[in-house]
Amino acid sequence: MDRTAAAILDGARALVSEGQGAGVSVGAIARRAGVSRITVYNRFGSKAGLLQAITPAPHSDPAEPAASDPREAVRRHLLQACARWAADPSLYRHLPSAGGSADREVEHRLAERLAAVDALRPGCSLKEAEDVLAALSSFGMFDQLHRDGRRTYAAVAEILMRLASGILAYHP
Repeated sequence: MDRTAAAILDGARALVSEGQGAGVSVGAIARRAGVSRITVYNRFGSKAGLLQAITPAPHSDPAEPAASDPREAVRRHLLQACARWAADPSLYRHLPSAGGSADREVEHRLAERLAAVDALRPGCSLKEAEDVLAALSSFGMFDQLHRDGRRTYAAVAEILMRLASGILAYHP
């Protein structure tokens, strides 16, 4: 990444973290970065593209390795989500939807893997399992348990894992 793009991303992160959230203007970001608005658009395409670029993509890939235990894949997904949220909670706190629909594919595949090994409680649909996993790996849930460092991100992940096993009715 070049210095111009890095300055734009740093400016956007700072303004969002200061509480301006997604309402921050491209002009304000450009001013903070010391570039023109057109430079921001040329680098990121849109304000939405820029906001997406300031949040790291989830690293969870529950499909790999395919032979691994899906319960362990859930644990890994929750731990990685918590690590991502813990990296910059003030940033995520001011974004309208931290996590969002990109993660839903991950939760869908996790729910399918749990169902394939009969690790969902009787009557728990794939959609319910997906929704529960999405809720548990959301920033809002993380922030409630971690806010201001009351717990480490790993401790939050363990609490979330216990919730997942209780709601989905499998043993971690």
